[in-house]
Amino acid sequence: MELAYIPSPSRGVLYLGPIPLRGYAFCIIIGVFIAVWLGNRRWIARGGQSGTVADIAVWAVPFGLVGGRLYHVITDYELYFSPGRDWVDAFKVWQGGLGIWGAIALGALGAWIGARRRGIPMPAYADAVAPGIALAQAMGRWGNWFNQELYGRETHVPWALHITSSEGGRVPGYYHPTFLYESLWCVGVAFLVMWADRRFKLGHGRAFALYVAAYCLGRGWIEYMRVDDAHHILGLRLNDWTALIVFLLAVTYMIVSARLRPGREEIVEPLAADAPGGPAAGVKPDAEPGESAPEPADEPDTASEEAAEETESATKKS
Repeated sequence: MELAYIPSPSRGVLYLGPIPLRGYAFCIIIGVFIAVWLGNRRWIARGGQSGTVADIAVWAVPFGLVGGRLYHVITDYELYFSPGRDWVDAFKVWQGGLGIWGAIALGALGAWIGARRRGIPMPAYADAVAPGIALAQAMGRWGNWFNQELYGRETHVPWALHITSSEGGRVPGYYHPTFLYESLWCVGVAFLVMWADRRFKLGHGRAFALYVAAYCLGRGWIEYMRVDDAHHILGLRLNDWTALIVFLLAVTYMIVSARLRPGREEIVEPLAADAPGGPAAGVKPDAEPGESAPEPADEPDTASEEAAEETESATKKS
């Protein structure tokens, strides 16, 4: 008998009258709010306008949800299109099933559209929102806890996850809480990116690339622990291969970008210079709260100098 373990919720949905309140959806929504809030603060610190991150998120979030669902359905098509399965279930997002790889890829497309409409460099925007995305993933993983899914091998560690539901072929028992491992890893990735960005002044998309590389590094070993059904290639799960390839691409981008475009962008949002409270109003990009730009040097008083010259001229004449 286990003396300590992480209990699973008896159900993943509560009803407010006829309205279902689903834990999975709540976790996704809270994650989006965290990402927008933190991204907005970082964007303002870089010299951008308040509200820009939210405006672009209006494009990025729907694209991301569609992309995440498409990746899941395509890579696990047998769950929806095999004999005896109902293809309509492919649209039931609330039952779980969002692939982060598709969410980031298509979400980036939506963000690019929104950024282009505002004349904003996409790499600078990606750098600002990167830690927030990691925290959103950390929050979203708790949706898997509500659905009792994506757990690892059986274990007897004190923090084992107690699976109680037998739906979908689950076997009740005690398993590694891989959702928790990934959630904690994502929190660490967020703090790593914020530290590195402050320490090395990352720019031109390198903070985002660091987030991608760090996430893939953790996803690799966490994915290896999972026991849910997945496609395998040369003995490795499909998501392990995806993590490896994306990790190499992110590291390559950081190296090449650092050589071709060192430093970071001086101006991230051209309109911010003319906006009230923007850099022209006395707050410099990357300034700490309460820190102002240095006062401009005193300009010579031209009128006073002209008056003095006139007085001296009149004295000489007299």
